[in-house]
Amino acid sequence: MLLLDKPAGISSNAALQEAKRLFRAAKAGHSGTLDPLASGLLPVLFGEATKFSRFLLDSDKGYLAEVHLGVTTATGDAEGEVTRRRRVAVNDGAIEAALARFRGESAQVPPMHSALKRNGRPLYELARQGTVIAREPRRVVIRTLEYLGRSGDVFQLRVLCSKGTYLRTLAEDLGAVLGTGAHLSALRRTVAGRFTVEQAVSLESLAAMDETSRERALIPIDVLLEALPRVQLDAARVRSFSNGRPVPHAPADQGRCRVYGDAGVLLGIGELNATGELRPVRLLAVLPGSAQAAEIPRKNL
Repeated sequence: MLLLDKPAGISSNAALQEAKRLFRAAKAGHSGTLDPLASGLLPVLFGEATKFSRFLLDSDKGYLAEVHLGVTTATGDAEGEVTRRRRVAVNDGAIEAALARFRGESAQVPPMHSALKRNGRPLYELARQGTVIAREPRRVVIRTLEYLGRSGDVFQLRVLCSKGTYLRTLAEDLGAVLGTGAHLSALRRTVAGRFTVEQAVSLESLAAMDETSRERALIPIDVLLEALPRVQLDAARVRSFSNGRPVPHAPADQGRCRVYGDAGVLLGIGELNATGELRPVRLLAVLPGSAQAAEIPRKNL
């Protein structure tokens, strides 16, 4: 896994493709899209690590957000056409009071300009055609919503929220509560799960590195699974488990676990049941005895 600091102005896929090129990887994916407007932490997974992207997709995310009061746009962010301007006459106390309404669990309606799909088509495609369809509210949790200050009609927030939370929608909803309208004028992701943007590296820095230095920027994939208990298998059980068959295991806490074989090689994720059986759930394509489970499959040069 690579922790990439995506620049504003390019899509997450464009950043992914450049990282993939620099590492000459045959397979890559990212865990959580950032809009072109946004910068910051974009975890990129290579090779077999892509099988575990959900551990980051499902994790909380942290952001520094900038909200512009008095200006409403078609997309809810700075990339959309301005649809209305209003006078702003709210003080810091009013903003703080509005923020209090959004902390904790709530139902949020996803924006039309999003990658969510309806009948196989992204909502943003329908929005560009002028079509608006009903969207079901989704449960989100905003754990931290901290007011950082204000410059004129623009104020800054620190946000920690559950997956699926749209900061554009939060900005619009805040503007509605304050009676001024608002849009998201800037966004930077600072946290994804246990990882922070301070650990990330930019595309510019990666391009300037030699291959050895780039390899050192990678993080072993089992770091993603550290919250799961560890199970070590002996050689007799490694091949059966790696071939997708359940293996006996001493009774232990039931549930998901990360499973290792010879020489500490990660085999994948298993599930322990009450009968003392360990069943494979998600396996890496690695032969028992291999020295490296997370090697990036290289393109032929």
